[in-house]
Amino acid sequence: MSKILSVIVILLFTATFAHSQDLLRGTVYEDGTNTRLTNVFIRDNNNKQVTITDKDGNFSIKAVTGHLLVFNSPGYLPDTLYLINLLPKRVNMVAKTINLSQVNITATREAFNPQAEYPEVYEKSKVHAFSPSTWFSKEGKDARRLKRYFKMEAEERHIDAVFSPVYVGSIVPLKGQDLMNFISLYRPTYAFLRSNNSESIVAYINDSYKKFMALPPEKRSLPALKTQ
Repeated sequence: MSKILSVIVILLFTATFAHSQDLLRGTVYEDGTNTRLTNVFIRDNNNKQVTITDKDGNFSIKAVTGHLLVFNSPGYLPDTLYLINLLPKRVNMVAKTINLSQVNITATREAFNPQAEYPEVYEKSKVHAFSPSTWFSKEGKDARRLKRYFKMEAEERHIDAVFSPVYVGSIVPLKGQDLMNFISLYRPTYAFLRSNNSESIVAYINDSYKKFMALPPEKRSLPALKTQ
């Protein structure tokens, strides 16, 4: 009987160890600083697993060597990580700067349908009254955080589509870097766009333009990024 018990313990330990080998852990930082980045979206391009960093910038995701991870976060350049091993990783993300020569003002971001792309996230996020594990499990909590991220991303893309350089530039006489600065400084909220019609949005843009032109020239540009 003791031999059977020993075999069971060994098998359980082996299974747990094997499972842990498929789990990659790491932390995401802002490049050049020790600032940890929360709500960084991480996707394994091979097995389609997804996760998001916690409040301390930490993440864990099921992956194996040879897989490619993609990191995305608003305000930062996307980054990729090819896995040659599953040792804990430090990922550094570079803050975006607007380089006008790289801006295509006719471009829009691709349509985003997270429920179609990640149906498993929405399934895992569900809370069932008679299943306490769905309330408190890490998997369930992570799925609900991902749902909130997807909602935010969809809203940001809607703002980009409405408040685009082409549309705004057709209303106010701004071009080039001045136009990009204006769009960044007076970017409306998703709630505002949803609750106002096109006439109100045009009025908002014109009113914002007057405020923009009333600013001293040095106030019309975005503040420089701090580097260390």
